[in-house]
Amino acid sequence: MINNRPGFMVPLARRNLLHDRTRFLATVAGIAFAIVLVIVQLGLFLGFTQTTSGVIDHSGADLWVMARGVQYFEVGFPVSERKLYRILSAPGVEGVQRCIVQFAAWQRPDGARKNVEVIGFEAGALGGPWNVTSGSAAELAEPNTVMPDEFYGRELGAERVGDTVEINGVRARVVGFTRGIRSFTTTPFIFTSFKNALDYTHLEADRTVFLLVRGAAGTDGAELKREVEARVPDLAVYTRDEFARRTRNYWLFTTGAGIALLVAAMLGLLVGAVVVAQTIYAITVDHERDYGMLKAMGASNGFVCGVILKQAAMSGIAGYAAGMGIGLAIVRLSRAWGAVILAPWQLAAAMLGLALAMCCGASIVSMQRVLRLEPATVFKD
Repeated sequence: MINNRPGFMVPLARRNLLHDRTRFLATVAGIAFAIVLVIVQLGLFLGFTQTTSGVIDHSGADLWVMARGVQYFEVGFPVSERKLYRILSAPGVEGVQRCIVQFAAWQRPDGARKNVEVIGFEAGALGGPWNVTSGSAAELAEPNTVMPDEFYGRELGAERVGDTVEINGVRARVVGFTRGIRSFTTTPFIFTSFKNALDYTHLEADRTVFLLVRGAAGTDGAELKREVEARVPDLAVYTRDEFARRTRNYWLFTTGAGIALLVAAMLGLLVGAVVVAQTIYAITVDHERDYGMLKAMGASNGFVCGVILKQAAMSGIAGYAAGMGIGLAIVRLSRAWGAVILAPWQLAAAMLGLALAMCCGASIVSMQRVLRLEPATVFKD
């Protein structure tokens, strides 16, 4: 009689897997392929959501006030700055700052031109750059100064502090660089002061695009929003989270870019699952006579199914390790490529669960065949 204790399942499962190393490696490769594809696509999706609303999330503003009909951050409409004084009269408002976000033509020293998005903010904590690697945001208060992200330095012809360019025909001097502030489109963000932004974008002096509101300490956010809406009923008022979500949803659902990433991830998962299911089924069929022999020697159906599940789990762990190794290498390389791919630990943990679920799910079909196997068949030619 065979020992039906669980401790005997692992050596047997390992032996079955390693008996045909080529097939085992094919299984691991299939799982790794699925993991890499899902990691990259979901990582791109997470990076996509972070990039599209990055400036809003880091703005420090409690409320964003703008013209009605603005769907996302990159495209706004000018409004009168006199609205600022109405908002300041609302209870709970500690401060209001103007912010310009407008497209402009950037001209490199060699004469080449590129579209950029000028972000002009007032002195203070609202709407300015973060992750400054050289220079200081305070220097942007000086006339004709800008701060791009270092990733776009070569493309913009401004790789060093002190380089000079032109924006819409107005001279601009680079006083520093940020790191990791990317736009979802190919248009770089260029930070400067509000006053400089008026010159670069040729916006009228009494106009702004956004009004950033900061509430007093202890002020209820919902109440603050209602008070501001009452002061400027002709403008749209969003909390920081609402405007960030509005911007993300525009890029996700209106353009279809986010949906495409999710569909690609699902297709990768489907292809990987099919490969794994076929391979695990083939391994089971190859060892069908062995399983029949085990049942003839007294092994229970539970024991045999346990062996198959152990094989699936081992395959899943091996494929996960290989896939995560490749996936994390791609994530690191993506920083140099310009793509923002994020792989937080929660995603890595989810991938382990996905690999195990994919393999164990695929083994169910194999178990059905073994459960119907009659022990006597192993003695037939």
